[in-house]
Amino acid sequence: MAKIPSIPSSVVAASGLVGGYGVARWTRKRQLGGVVLAAAGATAAQQWRQQAGSKAAGALTVTYIAAFAGSHPLAKKVGAWPAVFGVAGAVALASWAVADRNA
Repeated sequence: MAKIPSIPSSVVAASGLVGGYGVARWTRKRQLGGVVLAAAGATAAQQWRQQAGSKAAGALTVTYIAAFAGSHPLAKKVGAWPAVFGVAGAVALASWAVADRNA
């Protein structure tokens, strides 16, 4: 049986931010978006811990949460989707630099 390649933590984290917003917007149920955001965040945090250790995982988790929170005021300046894509890109870059680059 072939090994299924794992999805990089940078992709998981960015997908959680974009997917969480998309689900919340399209279903008009913020709670469903929150489930997507939390599930992806927990998955990414587990990967970060395995790839880069607990301290790095903690810092990246704080970055993920801060990006989610920061996307709200940013959306008032640049629009919702640009804000979400911007913070998702920033989290993906941080995740790649800290955890995925050497994995």
